Amino acid sequence: MATNQFQETIDNGVTLVDFNAAWCAPCKAQEPVIKKLINTYQNRASIIEINIDEDRALATKYMVQSIPTLILFKDGKEIKRFVGLQSETTIAKSLDDVI
Repeated sequence: MATNQFQETIDNGVTLVDFNAAWCAPCKAQEPVIKKLINTYQNRASIIEINIDEDRALATKYMVQSIPTLILFKDGKEIKRFVGLQSETTIAKSLDDVI
């Protein structure tokens, strides 16, 4: 994702960003949860996935040290950060709290 497109996305409303990589086993385990949340929160929140191998600049900018890292933004401001595999319930509660 282009940096300016990424910035536009996180600047408007609620956005959950999933920083991951294809070779990461916990990221693969997180993927079905993310896919389900994309459907559940359609039209209420943006949920995007960033592959850190393909977009190192964004991973560096947001100081992603471990993956998966999920960052919840509201109007461009980081609200919450999750590091490691997260349950659907945990992520959904945080999304609901900021929507």
